[in-house]
Amino acid sequence: MKGGIYIDNIFSSTDELLKYALENDMINLSYVQEQIEMNRRKELLKKHPYKIWEGKDGKWYTYLPDEKKGRILKKKITQEGIEDEVIAYWRSELENPTISEVFHEWNDRRLELKQISSAAYLRYKQVFNRHYHNFGDEKIKTVVAEEFQEFLEEEAAKELTAKAFSLLKTVTRGLLKRAKRRKLISFNVEELLQELDTSEMNFKKVIKEDYEEVFSNEEMPVMIDYLKNNLDAKNIGILLMFATGIRVGELVALKHDVFDGNTFKVRRTETRFLGENGRYVYDVKEFPKSEAGVRTVIIPKDYEWLCVKIKMLNPFGEYIFTDKNGKRLTTNCIRRRQERNCAKLGIYKKSPHKIRKTYGSILLDHNIDNRMIMEQMGHTDISCTENHYHRNRRSIDAKSQILSNIPELQAK
Repeated sequence: MKGGIYIDNIFSSTDELLKYALENDMINLSYVQEQIEMNRRKELLKKHPYKIWEGKDGKWYTYLPDEKKGRILKKKITQEGIEDEVIAYWRSELENPTISEVFHEWNDRRLELKQISSAAYLRYKQVFNRHYHNFGDEKIKTVVAEEFQEFLEEEAAKELTAKAFSLLKTVTRGLLKRAKRRKLISFNVEELLQELDTSEMNFKKVIKEDYEEVFSNEEMPVMIDYLKNNLDAKNIGILLMFATGIRVGELVALKHDVFDGNTFKVRRTETRFLGENGRYVYDVKEFPKSEAGVRTVIIPKDYEWLCVKIKMLNPFGEYIFTDKNGKRLTTNCIRRRQERNCAKLGIYKKSPHKIRKTYGSILLDHNIDNRMIMEQMGHTDISCTENHYHRNRRSIDAKSQILSNIPELQAK
C-alpha cells in the first residue's frame, strides 16, 4: 500500500523511516548532499550586503568588505564566478571568527543554559573587555598557542592581583575550549595554561591593615550604640549583620517567611547584571552564593529584640528591607548607609563585608567550634574563615599592654 497509513503502521518515527531508506539504498546521497550545498550557497549569498551586477562590459561585479578600505571591488567573467568569490569570502568569515566573537558565543551560551548567573556573565564580560580590547579582534585561526601565552604573560606583568589574573585565565580557558569544540584550534588548552611563565613576583600584592578590614574592640560598641539609637530599615539590617555575619546580598533578599523565633533561613541572595539600557540591574536569585550558603542562622539572645523590629518592617510586602515606597533595598543602599555611618562616627570607612569579617574574627577569637563557625558563616571550609576573615581587632595600645605583661619581655 502507498501513503502514510502503511508507513505509520510499520515505522514508529521519522528516524526509523530514514534509517530503513538508507539501509535499502532508497535515498540518493549524492543528490541530498548537492541540495544541502545549494541551500548553503543561497544562505551565504543572502548574507552578502552588496549588490551583484553585470557591467556594460559583460563582466560581473560586487564589493567585498575590507578592514582597511571599508570595501573593495571584485570582478569576474561569469555570474557563477562572482558568486563563488562571495561565498568563499563569507564561508571563511563564518569559519574563522574573531577571538571576541568566540568569547561572546561561549559566555552567551553558558548564560542561556543557566550554567552561570547574570552577575557572573557580566563579570566575565568586563574581564574580557578590560584585557582583550585589542587582541580580541584577531581571527582565532591565525593565532597560535604561543601568542596566547605571550598575551597572558604580558597581562600578568601589568601588576594584576593573583585573583584578577585567575579570572583572566578562567575567561581564556572558556573561550579556547569553545574554539576547540568548534575545531577552530588544535592545540591543548590546559597545556597552554600550565606552561605559562609567571610567578608570584608578577602579581600585585594588596596589603590591608587590620583597622581597614574589621571593626576594632573600641569601634564596634560605638557603631552598635549609634545604630540602636537611629533605627530604620537600613540600620536594623546593618545591626542584623553585626549580630549574625550574614552577607549583605543575603540580607536584602530576606523575606518574613524565613524567620522562626531567633533563627532565620538563608535561601536567596541579590545578583547584579547589566541591563539592556546599559545600567546595572539588581535582582534576587533563588539560591545563595554557594551550597554552603543554604543555612539556618542563629540570632544571639541579646539581639532577639531585633526580630520584633524586623516583623514590623514592611509586614505585608514581599521583602523585609524596603524603602518608604515599599521598594526592595539593594546592596548598594546598605553600602552607602554604612559608609555614611562610619563618616559620622569618625571611624575608618568600612563596607558591609567588613562587618562580616568582624563577625568571623569574633567567632574565631572565642574558639567557637569549627563546624558551628562554618554553619553560621556559610563556608565550606574553616580555612576560608581563618585565611580570609580572621583579623586582629585589638588596638595598638591593647596589643602593647598584652606584650608588656609578658614576664619574659619585662626589664629585670
